[in-house]
Amino acid sequence: MTDSVPAIAAALEQVGPRLKRLRTQRGVTLTALAAATGISKSTLSRLETGQRRPSLELLLPLAQAYRVPLDDLVGAPDVGDPRVRLKAAGSNGRTVIPLTRQPGGMQAAKIVIPTTKIHPEPKTHEGYEWLYVLSGRMRLVLGDHDLILEPGEVAEFDTHVPHWFGSTGDQPAEVLSVFGGQGERMHVRAKSNNRARSSKQ
Repeated sequence: MTDSVPAIAAALEQVGPRLKRLRTQRGVTLTALAAATGISKSTLSRLETGQRRPSLELLLPLAQAYRVPLDDLVGAPDVGDPRVRLKAAGSNGRTVIPLTRQPGGMQAAKIVIPTTKIHPEPKTHEGYEWLYVLSGRMRLVLGDHDLILEPGEVAEFDTHVPHWFGSTGDQPAEVLSVFGGQGERMHVRAKSNNRARSSKQ
């Protein structure tokens, strides 16, 4: 575990320069980026200079604004046993790319959903899930609701509620999934009183 700490710290140190380089290449001002993401100019400046620690809450809106995968902003380090790799796997026609190595803890994965339309079969299980649409359009069946989520939209829900998500049938989608066991939840700035929430970040 201790061997991974320097690698993680080194990766985090590179996030700021990577963000500044990307913004410069795109010819975007801090003012324009702040307007597009809802993140203050001072916070964006501190992120780029390494004075502010990058977090999922800050990086997701930036990935959406730049229209790049979250992986491009983070540049996750290769840690742990070099013989072990986080490999993509197929599941129900989808490609699931794990982003974490924490069995029993929070699990993050990038899911690529093909255009193929599959009949929804909602299921329930222990836990809490948070979905963020990176690209394309995703269909989410949650209890009595049948929703279409666009890029930049988020859904979070208790997985005791019958749920299913997949293709809309008209285009593929890329989704970031964060799943935690019962009692583990993402920290968000604003919470609804409802058990499920969909919002534009």
